[in-house]
Amino acid sequence: MKIAVVGSGYVGLVAAACLAEMGNTIVCVDNDQKKIDGLKEGVLPIYEPGLDVLVERNVKEQRLLFSTDTASAVKRSTIVFIAVGTPPDEDGSADLKHVLAVAADIGKAMNDWKIVINKSTVPVGTSDRVRDEIRKYTDFRVDVVSNPEFLKEGAAIDDFMKPDRVVIGTGSKEVAEIMRELYSPFVRTNNPIYIMSNRSAELTKYVANSLLATKISFMNEIANLCDVVGADIKDIRRGIGSDVRIGPHFIFPGVGFGGSCFPKDVRALRHTSDEHGYHLNILESVTEVNREQKKVMGRKIAVEFGEDLSGKIFGIWGLSFKPNTDDMRDAPSIVIINELLERGASVKVYDPEATEYAKIVFGDTVEFCSSAYEALDGADALVLITEWTEFREPDFQRIGQLLKTPVIFDGRNIWNPQKLVFSGFTYYGIGRG
Repeated sequence: MKIAVVGSGYVGLVAAACLAEMGNTIVCVDNDQKKIDGLKEGVLPIYEPGLDVLVERNVKEQRLLFSTDTASAVKRSTIVFIAVGTPPDEDGSADLKHVLAVAADIGKAMNDWKIVINKSTVPVGTSDRVRDEIRKYTDFRVDVVSNPEFLKEGAAIDDFMKPDRVVIGTGSKEVAEIMRELYSPFVRTNNPIYIMSNRSAELTKYVANSLLATKISFMNEIANLCDVVGADIKDIRRGIGSDVRIGPHFIFPGVGFGGSCFPKDVRALRHTSDEHGYHLNILESVTEVNREQKKVMGRKIAVEFGEDLSGKIFGIWGLSFKPNTDDMRDAPSIVIINELLERGASVKVYDPEATEYAKIVFGDTVEFCSSAYEALDGADALVLITEWTEFREPDFQRIGQLLKTPVIFDGRNIWNPQKLVFSGFTYYGIGRG
């Protein structure tokens, strides 16, 4: 198939590369000339494991092209994906100006029937707005499909190539069959393709992310209770995760969720419900719990070292909001580090991928280190925030030698408290009792 993907950000670039890998001819469009020039040279604007190899291979095979010419890409394609950002407005609603601007560009370039696919995360009713915007500029037939993405940063290639499910919103049987054909190479193991209305598809994305955010916040609340009553959240997690009605996924406590999806989508769903006169109380609580959870580590540090941290040095492992990404948006590390700085501490940081973005966030207020152990040299304590795999089995003997005091704050519960205490460390986890 000949396909245009408008937007070369996280969703657009992953979609374009994966669709090209299946033999389609893809033109990936962006209005950022510098970004497009970089992509043509093999320079990716994001870090995502395996994406560079996929892009390089399909560019070489001329199945994946990059351009700033939206009109030309639309004219040569039957299917056009909209994969641009929908940043939150001040009131929490999704800002659709980029989506609607692309819709206008598509309408102006229409030369035949087109299937326009909303891949961006958009609120209920956006498909109607996109259709209306396109029809301002053309009399050609256009079918707008809602096709939300369910990509996890750090595992996006696998998620696209082997999806748990594909959700397609359309009222046309003809378009539904074309969409089934498009996605058939990705669901050869018979994972489902769900056809539903546009509005149901649009809402499905927000509900999925909001439910996952709710599970995380609930477990963080229970972990905090464990610290109060002396129970161990790890045991509780195993005890409930074996229940098939609950499952083992997304019940790991930590220092709060971040990223570009969960915080934004929870706010957007709350805004949509408020607009329709229905208040989602549970999501208001999720937002508040997550906000407070990012302060939990600061309170644990104060228990050990006091409120005034002047003269203290903390070594931070992990800055991105989760492993296998360089994404710093709404990362818990920002709240934790800023609190340490406000209390007078000095901070040394290390992250395998997020350093360049972190420099934009923190400037010269922290010391950036080139290795995990460099960040601990002369520090009073180790604070783990992001559970990169390279942190799972560190040399604790070396850690003890580098630290001034053998204190560890494990924000992701990846280490064994008993072993560390036996080795002479003071250990603080999340809900470990």
